[in-house]
Amino acid sequence: MKPNTRRLATIATTILLAAGTANIAQAQWAPGKTVRLVVPFPPGGAADILARLVANQITQASGQGMVVENRPGGGTVIATEAVSRATPDGTTLLLMANSFVINASLRTHLSYDPLTSFEHICFMAQSPHVLSVNSKSTIKTFADLAAQAKAKPGELTIAAVGPATTHHIAIEVLKRSANLDMTYVSFTGGAPSVTNLIGGHVTSALTNYAEAKENLGGTLRPIAVGTRERLPELPDIPTLNELGYPDVIGVSWFGLVAPATTPAAAIAEITKRAKAALADTEVSTKVAGAGIVAEGKTCGADFTALLKTQHGRYAKAIKEAGIKEK
Repeated sequence: MKPNTRRLATIATTILLAAGTANIAQAQWAPGKTVRLVVPFPPGGAADILARLVANQITQASGQGMVVENRPGGGTVIATEAVSRATPDGTTLLLMANSFVINASLRTHLSYDPLTSFEHICFMAQSPHVLSVNSKSTIKTFADLAAQAKAKPGELTIAAVGPATTHHIAIEVLKRSANLDMTYVSFTGGAPSVTNLIGGHVTSALTNYAEAKENLGGTLRPIAVGTRERLPELPDIPTLNELGYPDVIGVSWFGLVAPATTPAAAIAEITKRAKAALADTEVSTKVAGAGIVAEGKTCGADFTALLKTQHGRYAKAIKEAGIKEK
């Protein structure tokens, strides 16, 4: 190759590399920085699984560095409050769940408002609830559970993440609707609830399907699911709706939010990347395999409207169930 030709080729390569670098930078909303995706639950649960799959895919596709930070406790208030106070530059995000709006109706001293203290990015996914017992238990059906609870008032226990989570509210509504005198035992996440149920420390547990999935049919026996229709994976297990308890909200849903006033350009890029991650074949397959239903279509103002609706729905359930702040 002649000197001039070699020099021109080098220049062209440099231009292409620079263009490629510029494209990657444009695909990142926080170039040179690592974005924290805060999960208000311990590792191993549905929210954690979803967060890690999405964060990994966004990093691979855009080059934007992301880490998942688990900050359980306080009924998700600790993590949510921390994100609300974070610098609104797109480097801190929250994967919120139902408790994001539940707490606004239950707790009187929150330092944030779920509807005004955050930018609502996208409704990401949902996970159905499943009520299970230990496979060694004499309880074979929900009717058995109800009968034993009636025979031994207050002695049977039902574990779930909480307090003040969708699972806790579902339990209190179910106890009231089915006249169950059972003791609610709270844990920092669904995974610890499952662990304690397997260990025989609690009578039953209401968890996300994703958290109990690997143990169902083995160490755990499912006796009811919270969805309106039976789960294809558990076709023989009745829904709480079928059993006569339609007021129980038996699904966890997850969304992505950022601190209020995060720049619109950053929100737009995060939205684009989050939707693309959920649409990725490998991610969607793994999400489904974990018992989670990917969404990613309700974003921005539509997501805000959904949160307002859910806020009203839970406020009604909390009032009717007589749930009080602890």
